Amino acid sequence: MKINKEDEYGLRILLRVAKAEGNKGLSIPQLSELENLSQSYVGKLTRALRLGGLVESNRGQKGGYVLTKEPANITIKEVISALGGQLFSKDFCGSHSGMSKLCTNSVDCSVRSLWKMLQHTVDRVFENVTLEDLIGNEVNSKSTLDELKDSLFLEA
Repeated sequence: MKINKEDEYGLRILLRVAKAEGNKGLSIPQLSELENLSQSYVGKLTRALRLGGLVESNRGQKGGYVLTKEPANITIKEVISALGGQLFSKDFCGSHSGMSKLCTNSVDCSVRSLWKMLQHTVDRVFENVTLEDLIGNEVNSKSTLDELKDSLFLEA
């Protein structure tokens, strides 16, 4: 269970689009150059973001990708969902059954409770962090995220 490269690069591309001046879109070649990624890979990621309803593309000389909503209205959970999903899903146990079709612990699994708790915690954070929170520099983002951390984990 790791944050994969699609999650990282897709989020970085979305932040680039969010930071673009006004409603000026960024093209695949521009995003490719800014993030030092191949154009085909940027195309794959922007397609996922478009299908997830987070960006739209405008054609023409001044065209490119723009956000479909304000950065404050796009949660990181939406971004991660568009790019590939959760850390732990209901399908996880079925794909980690060893040499059998069914996991030997499918009926009574203490580890599954840990993964579910971890997913719930990650979801809470991702539901409360928006693109807007990450647009600034690292110092500003850290301050915003520290405030969120204090509010989320003091509630529990």
